[in-house]
Amino acid sequence: MTQSADLPIPVPVRDATTPRRVLYLGLGAALCLAGALLAPVGPAQLVLLSAGGVMGASAAFVALADLLRRRRRTGDWAVITTFLRNDPAPIFLSDATGRVTFRNTAAARRFPDPGGAAMLADLLAVRLPDAGSLVVRLRQAALRHGQAVEEVVATDGHLHITVRRLGAEGCLWRVLPRESSKPDPDSPQALPLLTADPDGGILYLNETLRRMVGGRAAHLDRLFADLPLRPDGVHDLATASGPVSVRVSEVRGRGARREICLTPCDPEEMTGASTRRFFDELPVALLKLDARGTVLMANRIARELLCHSMNGAVRLESLVSGLGRSVNDWIAEAAEGRGLRKPEVLQAARSESEVYLQITLNRILEDGEVFLVAVLNDATELKTLEAQFVQSQKMQAIGQLAGGVAHDFNNLLTAISGHCDLLLLRHDAEDPDYADLVQINQNANRAASLVSQLLAFSRKQTLQPEVMDLRDTLADLTHLLNRLVGERIELTLSHDPDLKPIRGDKRQLEQVIMNLIVNARDAMPHGGTIRIETRNELLSEDRVRDRVRIPQGRYVVVSVTDDGAGIPPDRLPKVFEPFYTTKRTGEGTGLGLSTAYGIVKQTGGFIFVDSTPGMGSVFTLMFPAHDLPLRRAAPAERPARTGPPPQGEGAILLVEDEAPVRAFASRALRSRGYSVIEAESGEEALELLSDDGLEIDVFVTDVVMPGLDGPSWVRKALEIRPDVRVVFVSGYAEDAIPDGDGRIPNAVFLPKPFSLQELTATVQAQLV
Repeated sequence: MTQSADLPIPVPVRDATTPRRVLYLGLGAALCLAGALLAPVGPAQLVLLSAGGVMGASAAFVALADLLRRRRRTGDWAVITTFLRNDPAPIFLSDATGRVTFRNTAAARRFPDPGGAAMLADLLAVRLPDAGSLVVRLRQAALRHGQAVEEVVATDGHLHITVRRLGAEGCLWRVLPRESSKPDPDSPQALPLLTADPDGGILYLNETLRRMVGGRAAHLDRLFADLPLRPDGVHDLATASGPVSVRVSEVRGRGARREICLTPCDPEEMTGASTRRFFDELPVALLKLDARGTVLMANRIARELLCHSMNGAVRLESLVSGLGRSVNDWIAEAAEGRGLRKPEVLQAARSESEVYLQITLNRILEDGEVFLVAVLNDATELKTLEAQFVQSQKMQAIGQLAGGVAHDFNNLLTAISGHCDLLLLRHDAEDPDYADLVQINQNANRAASLVSQLLAFSRKQTLQPEVMDLRDTLADLTHLLNRLVGERIELTLSHDPDLKPIRGDKRQLEQVIMNLIVNARDAMPHGGTIRIETRNELLSEDRVRDRVRIPQGRYVVVSVTDDGAGIPPDRLPKVFEPFYTTKRTGEGTGLGLSTAYGIVKQTGGFIFVDSTPGMGSVFTLMFPAHDLPLRRAAPAERPARTGPPPQGEGAILLVEDEAPVRAFASRALRSRGYSVIEAESGEEALELLSDDGLEIDVFVTDVVMPGLDGPSWVRKALEIRPDVRVVFVSGYAEDAIPDGDGRIPNAVFLPKPFSLQELTATVQAQLV
């Protein structure tokens, strides 16, 4: 080895076991083929030929792999030695045995070759008496720990020796006098060097680079605005005196560490750096991809949207997801010129929150090579609005379906329970059929209760709102709730002492709390604790949660917490839908939470659920707070079912499009002494009223009918008969009655299903 700085590029030591493996496999192949030639034709010859072929192919593969590995290592070492040749510190590269494979100019000058020495210990022995043991000790420590440092006494002073493991085959030695253990930053030969991890975190800056940038830096994005770094590319380095264009040389070290060297650029390369600065500051997120989807360039906005620094080779498929097919297939189609300029919405894979991107690809050619340009737009808000709209439409559609089903069922239940009432009038308690009729009546009432829950979900039930204090409401419920949960479950209540009042239907809100408590109880079959807490909360700005926007303002919050089994994440979005239940068949109808949802929404509040499987659930109710008390609306009293039906006289015009309901109502009213005239539509009713000689005292009419609805024909009839009283009946809630220009005078509402006694009592009350 000469003392010149212009040393040949070293070649890594070849693995001595590789030639032996190739030799043994070749000999084995030759013996098998020779045996096949001598053996008679048959199965044995085929076995020998096969074995010989396999051994020969294996020998060729091992030799080829060794050749490629040596070439790759030779290329890597060539780049490394290019970095180190002009370093002012003496640097040696050695293999695993301690043989010197490279030394830079400073090492050749300070540790001259005593005469054909190839071992590091021999070169260091010029200044170190015990160099052999020192080299063995430091090399073993570096190979074991990755790095070793030691200060030793030399013949002419103290030396500071640093050894770093370089790959699996060698070490890098740096030898400096102790008083100058740091290179001179003013030396023109001191190149800026740094070491970074795969994510761009900076592990080491040499003194030259620290002086250039004005101190230390934690990440590459502190030094470079135009990431990712491109091997042998020109980038702008943010120095203390402004951006400086440098050429980047990079080598991958052990553990994916990146050894990076920076060299100055000529004026032509600086022009390219200015172009890249312009690209980085564009207000549109842009990526440049090769035909396989590797990101070659990414401007600042694109890096921020994708939450990635773009250091190293990054594939687009690792940055986005949710295309519905392979991202690589999408890239390949675009590289072939298909599907260009067609936006696709994908989700940023590395983002902690939901970030959706609309990506459009275009194809370009540079020197005959295909590249892709990707334009990115933030579509998060659009996707959020879309999800909110879809959820709103879904719940609205389910609500309309539930309301329609409830309306039709109410008509059927009115006919069933009504005719059952007529039969009960003709049977006393001693009659054998009386018990069966009572069972029919009771089950019809249970069915009516289920239908009312559907109406609650569809927000079409009748409410009687009042301003109330939830503390009083929950205190009144405590005894009943304790009976509901049983002895194995503890129920605790905690209230804000300054809790604001809210406005709602007390009976319905009690139903909501009971439904939540029952669900919490069923989630804890082995016991536990249910906690009910109330508090005030002030929202200074709108809040978005579960794709619902909560307006700013003051709210009263009620939370019901249990320690039960919890709800899996895939089931959480469905818990408020009607008939959806996680309970076993026969244990629940799936209407408890949907009823709570409808009541809370109709009250103007919000309901949310948080749950972790195995840790329990928390249902949170939010109601707008009220300050001024409001007198409670007088409830519409419905006659009790006990006692004899009232007797009366008068003329009733009964308008009902459902024949079974009309038949029952007609018979019920006639049985009480009223004169009943029937019509199946509003048009027919108006035609009957055109007879001036017809005397009518009360209109009993359905609200929803084909053609003219109830309120429409009644308004026309009242123009010529203003003194007639009105009874509206409907399977919907009273709120479903169209008001038109205002409420109809002298009118009352009777919801379906109604009993014989309720119908006759309501009509009698209108005649008083």
